[in-house]
Amino acid sequence: MTLSTDDTPPATAPLLALKGVGKRFANSVTALDGLDMQVRQGEFLSLLGPSGCGKSTALRLIAGLAEPTAGHIDWNGEETARRASGRPSISFVFQEPTLMPWASVFGNVHLPLRLAGVSARAAEPAIMEALEMVGLSQFRDAYPRELSGGMKMRVSIARALVTKPRLLLMDEPFAALDEITRFKLNNDLLEVWKRLSCTIVFVTHSVFESVYLSSRILVFRARPGRVHAEVAIDPNQPRDEAFRTSPEYVGLCRETSTALARAMEAA
Repeated sequence: MTLSTDDTPPATAPLLALKGVGKRFANSVTALDGLDMQVRQGEFLSLLGPSGCGKSTALRLIAGLAEPTAGHIDWNGEETARRASGRPSISFVFQEPTLMPWASVFGNVHLPLRLAGVSARAAEPAIMEALEMVGLSQFRDAYPRELSGGMKMRVSIARALVTKPRLLLMDEPFAALDEITRFKLNNDLLEVWKRLSCTIVFVTHSVFESVYLSSRILVFRARPGRVHAEVAIDPNQPRDEAFRTSPEYVGLCRETSTALARAMEAA
């Protein structure tokens, strides 16, 4: 099932493709079964579905944090087993900020570069650029205990951005935040996406968030997860408060909600 706006642009080249992917855990739970999906270069792709439908599992497989028990993942047409070096630079933002409480904001954002052997002095321009992108350049010396929940998540995003990833994976990063903070971070994330020209795969339970952020939405059916429907949204549509209250946005939310309801019925 495919839903789309009338002005959907032509599909871009795939960055990666999951082909017949399954994931069965040691406790006999099958999270994914026969998952086929593509991630296209430069798109903002949201994975939408009920809890336990395998969205986060799919994200972890893409990141290489777990291995599929069936099927395979192709990167630019090459199986990862044949060409592991073909993976682009990847960053992962988890649902919780997972900051080091003993390190400053600067130190937390430095972590990926420090692990790569880059000194704090050499990394400073990249760290400050990442903090500027999330609006925290004035908080470089603050510690996590001094920050709000939204600010902690901004630090987590800055840490993911500091390596200039081609692929940014985000697992419900705003789920625990209040609505006002969530709206602001949605807008900031769209600005980061445009600025870096990266590809984003974003897991969410929110129909409204997925429609606001995405150029494409994949609706998952309940476990074992697989794609039930695709919703394409014109990426050139301005995303602002006017869009949030527009008939187009309301209509897309209604179509996406219907697709989600049908996916749950199909399960």
